[in-house]
Amino acid sequence: MVKKKKKNGKWGNKILKYFIVVLLSALLLFGLLFGLVYAGLFGRLPDKTELTSISNEEASLVYSSDNVIIGKYFAENRTNVKWDDIPQHLKNALIATEDRRFFTHKGYDAFSYIRVFVKSILLRDNSGGGSTLTQQLVKNLYGRKRYGFLTLPVNKIKEAIIASRMEKIYSKEELLLLYLNSVPFGEEVYGVESAARRFFSKSAKSLKIEESAVLIGMLKANTYYNPVLNPENSRIRRNVVLSLMAKEGYISEKRAESLKKLPLKINYEITNGQPAGYFVQQVKIRTKHLLDSINDANSSEYNLEKDGLRVYTTLNMEIQEMAVKAVKTQLSVMQGLLDKELARRKAKTAWLAKQKRLSDDYASDSKKRKVRLFDWKGPQTQYISKLDSLWYYYKMLHASVLITNPKSGEVITWVGGNNFQSLPFDMVLSHRQAASAFKPFLYMTALQDSMEPCLYLENTKNKYEGYENWEPENYDRSSTADSTVAMWYALAHSMNLPSVDLYFRVGKDKLSETCEVLGFPRFTNDAPSIALGTLDLSLLEMVRAYAAFANRGLMADLYMIKKITDSKGKVLYKHKTTEPTKVFEAEKCDMITAMLQQVISSGTGAGMRSRFGVQSQLAGKTGTAQNYSDSWFFAYTPDVVIGTWVGASSPEVHFNSRNGSGSALAMPIAANVLKNIENDGQLKSKYLTGFSIPEETYAFLECPPFREVGVKGFFNRLFDTKSDEKRDTVKKRDKKEEDDEPAIRSLIRRLFQKKKD
Repeated sequence: MVKKKKKNGKWGNKILKYFIVVLLSALLLFGLLFGLVYAGLFGRLPDKTELTSISNEEASLVYSSDNVIIGKYFAENRTNVKWDDIPQHLKNALIATEDRRFFTHKGYDAFSYIRVFVKSILLRDNSGGGSTLTQQLVKNLYGRKRYGFLTLPVNKIKEAIIASRMEKIYSKEELLLLYLNSVPFGEEVYGVESAARRFFSKSAKSLKIEESAVLIGMLKANTYYNPVLNPENSRIRRNVVLSLMAKEGYISEKRAESLKKLPLKINYEITNGQPAGYFVQQVKIRTKHLLDSINDANSSEYNLEKDGLRVYTTLNMEIQEMAVKAVKTQLSVMQGLLDKELARRKAKTAWLAKQKRLSDDYASDSKKRKVRLFDWKGPQTQYISKLDSLWYYYKMLHASVLITNPKSGEVITWVGGNNFQSLPFDMVLSHRQAASAFKPFLYMTALQDSMEPCLYLENTKNKYEGYENWEPENYDRSSTADSTVAMWYALAHSMNLPSVDLYFRVGKDKLSETCEVLGFPRFTNDAPSIALGTLDLSLLEMVRAYAAFANRGLMADLYMIKKITDSKGKVLYKHKTTEPTKVFEAEKCDMITAMLQQVISSGTGAGMRSRFGVQSQLAGKTGTAQNYSDSWFFAYTPDVVIGTWVGASSPEVHFNSRNGSGSALAMPIAANVLKNIENDGQLKSKYLTGFSIPEETYAFLECPPFREVGVKGFFNRLFDTKSDEKRDTVKKRDKKEEDDEPAIRSLIRRLFQKKKD
């Protein structure tokens, strides 16, 4: 019996020795790791000066031209509140749940810290935990980096060191305030003030106890405990927080039990994102580039996210909101029509079959889950599969709007898509098929080459054997073998067949020169389809080019930023006006503008007048891709250019009807904006100014839209090969007939011609 006790004693001693060895080894390893982290081997630690500046960080503000704050740039996008504006029960809930020894430790909780260290090093459990509120604040401010299997212990040690330094600089109240103003709640929401407004539509100081418990409960896992996405999880977690508050004596057990029985009440703030979100993002990119140059030149260290800079822009917020509203009004209606058309065509069935062939895990993608979706009525939470979510966005119509001042190059309005938060890809910069909106640049090339608006063009269907038997058609599938079409009329009605004829007369080289001077991407082949807009262009490139028409041949560089100042008003940057580039002759621009006015008065853009009642002088052009995948509309005066594009993210999704045309899909957006500007006297006088085009420029209206060519001409067109010789003959004949026209006939035409705009 005694021997057995000795044996057990030996085993106990061995276990004790083993434990001591392991513990000493762990402490030695901890000490070594601590020393390496402290020495900066795993990255430099912020010093006292840097830590002191945290409370002084200030957001940079972005102003519109009409002095509206349209954006803020934060290191973290948060809304700060004062200590007195945070209810005591919210502070109590935070301390009870996240760090009950907050007011007694010095930045780190030794007991919790040792526990986590032993768990992670000895037991290989990387579940985390044990961080004080001060350490969590450090993590929120500085983030974490990866160091392989040492990731967790290294980050914990770094956070403990920085936290202890912060505790020497800030009071407990200041640290708690910094935490509550910077803690993330998901959905790009930081700080309790922003969270209170997002989930309860009220300020933080107005929160009830149970509402504070909901927000504090979210800190454990933003998405899992999100009250909108996962209300039951949120309710359970809220009750846990209430129990912890009772345990720490902040509320009574009876009060806690009473609050637990309350239903989860959320008043979610519906938001479709920043009205100028896409513009603000573009300004951010450009401002950072400018600051880099300023810092390099002056050895300064201006920081856009921390130094409270002021960025003054060209955007007119009033018109921006008009454009955002116009997009919403149009697409909320047209999306329903497209959905019905896609359903009739069973497009989703075909798309799902394709996804099944491509998917590595189709079964998993088909499982339903809660998903937050963008909707024109506000964010919608639906229980759908990943595939359903992908289809939802795949079939969605998007729109972009760009409005500029053609004389100065100022960007007045920039709408890059439906919603910057949900759909951040900027469609103003996306390259899509230009379609018929490209035609004015072909016609302008012809005018520059001494051709006239009264030049008559062929309107006959042909098969082009040298170009893969390409056989273009007019939009309405019409053609006229016994008559030709006046150039001005062909452009006004966006006719394809005459445009192809004009391309052969102009030639690829001259059209290529026009594209080059406008800054368009180069095209190398000589396919005549380029005349119908097969070139991929962005809305930005197109608006800039149309501005050259509006500015009588002078093309200005577009810009967004007028000036940048520091927080005290010192000017760091001011936009310098540069001379615009001359790309066209002024007289030829008058001519193309006069022709494009007919688009609005009687051509493809006539709905601007008849449907929307816009009366101002305008020149414009619609654009419709052959399969309705891209829809465009442009309009301008001497002082404003507006461009709109509508389409799905993939050209494979589109209408198969005229609902997808430029006049039906894109024009109404521009029309609504222009009508609103027209109804505002001040904006109207500034932007909707009249053209000063000489009277004789409109003489082309005397030329009939169609002209018979006779039997001889009919057979010539059947058997001729479109040689250069024929082009010269047609031009000479047109010129001769115009010169020989009897004076009385000319007088009659002038008497009965349609009035110009």
